[in-house]
Amino acid sequence: MGSKPPSTIRGTWGEPKEAGVRLDRQLAAFAARFASAQDRDGARLALLVRAAVERLAEGGDVSFGHYLKGTVFHSLALVTCSPNRAAPDLPCPTRQAPS
Repeated sequence: MGSKPPSTIRGTWGEPKEAGVRLDRQLAAFAARFASAQDRDGARLALLVRAAVERLAEGGDVSFGHYLKGTVFHSLALVTCSPNRAAPDLPCPTRQAPS
């Protein structure tokens, strides 16, 4: 497993629901730019956030990617530690305040 530099970490949250709030805000901020009308659908995005919170609560990771209008790809990842189901011995990344 490779690791990202600490500068790519945008925050840490103690509870999956808190991470879900951040995910919801990020998806909402970019939704109007998603290339696919299906990806822009608010009800679909709400379902993605709920599913992400459930997966995080079970110790799993979440990764989303959407093509934006033009040639840009937007990706978001939420990683669980304490413990992560797939890598329970892997230490948590550097902690930073949420931004």
